[in-house]
Amino acid sequence: MTGSLISAGLRARVRELATPIALALGSLGLTPNVLTFIGFLGSGIAAVAAAQQAWLVAGILVIAFGVFDLFDGALARASNRVSRLGAFYDSVFDRAGELLVYLGILWGALDFGLWLPVVLTVAAMAAATMVSYTRAKSESLGFTQGSGMAAIGLAPREVRLAILSLGLIVAGLLPGFPVDTDGAGGAAYPPSGLVLDISLGLIAILATITTIQRILHVRAQAKEG
Repeated sequence: MTGSLISAGLRARVRELATPIALALGSLGLTPNVLTFIGFLGSGIAAVAAAQQAWLVAGILVIAFGVFDLFDGALARASNRVSRLGAFYDSVFDRAGELLVYLGILWGALDFGLWLPVVLTVAAMAAATMVSYTRAKSESLGFTQGSGMAAIGLAPREVRLAILSLGLIVAGLLPGFPVDTDGAGGAAYPPSGLVLDISLGLIAILATITTIQRILHVRAQAKEG
């Protein structure tokens, strides 16, 4: 099984919709590389919000700058400024931004005083890293060149960010630990923590499946070669 939750047709449609906005940003003097750096900065701000347990703000920023990430590539293609350096920046800063958000969540989860959110955050971060690594390593060895590997697996970056942002937003709308934890029900597991556990656990599972799918895909290509 090598299918993704995002079809190639949907990817193409989203890129088509992103092009006019990207060109508008380009008309303001912004270059594709500048858009990449802005997206990374937005991820850093989301990480700070998550570290402060401002889950709602963090979730909104994650989805906003996740969408914003479409514009650097769209602008590069539309303005004929595609370059290997730009592609390198885009890939590196996308991964770094995603990891920053997980680190912010980890910091915020530590304040819960519970071990499960911490473990699940680390698991999600590690699994997401493996998804990116399998793509980078396979392409460096000549397998699935171009953007082909992006369509392999259930949870590419877009799916992970959608799950993560939804989990953060819902967690932000639900109560956390009460101020007075000595009162009735004060030590109960916080609903916001439960939602984070579910979303992070789902990311860890889907990303692990995606890594396995990509390994099997490369294995099949190697046999064909």
